[in-house]
Amino acid sequence: MRILATGLAGVALLLGLAPAQPKSNTEATMIHVKRITPVLYVEEIEPCLKFWTERMGFSNAAQVPDGNKIGFLMLQKDGTEIMYQTFASQDKDVAAASKAGRELVQASRKGPSFLFIEVEKLDPLIAAIKGVELVLPERKTFYGSREIGVKDPAGHYIIFAEFPPKPQS
Repeated sequence: MRILATGLAGVALLLGLAPAQPKSNTEATMIHVKRITPVLYVEEIEPCLKFWTERMGFSNAAQVPDGNKIGFLMLQKDGTEIMYQTFASQDKDVAAASKAGRELVQASRKGPSFLFIEVEKLDPLIAAIKGVELVLPERKTFYGSREIGVKDPAGHYIIFAEFPPKPQS
C-alpha cells in the first residue's frame, strides 16, 4: 500500500525548511527519500484509531498521551504509516516554539487533508468500509484504476485505488 499525500511541501515551505534548489542533477540524484508519512490533525484521535485498526488492519505503532486522551498516534501496515495529532497536542508542541510554529498550527486548522492510497485489491477494502460515509462512489478512471472515496472519522478525505497489473514484458 502506498500513501501519497499533498501538503507536506507546503508545510516545509511554511516552516522555512524547504531546501534550496540543487546545484546540479547529480546533487538531486543523491537524495534518497526513505518515507513520506502524512500527519493528520484532529480534535480527537480515538475514533480514527478504531477506524484504521478495526477496519483497515493497521497496527498502533506508537501513541503519546495528552491527559486522559491520546495526543499523538502512529499507525503502520505493510511498510506504510500514517500519523494523527490532536490540535491541542500540536498547540503545546509547536505554537509556543516560533512564529513559524504558530503559522503551522493556523494552517492545520484550515481544512481536511486528502490522501490517495493504492491497495492491491479493492474488494476487501470495500467490505471493510461498509457503513463509512462515501464521498466518491466506486468508479473506473480514465487512467485505469478502480477507486472509492471515504471520510475518516475526523473528516479527512481518503481515496483508495486498485490499479490493474502491469503487463509482463
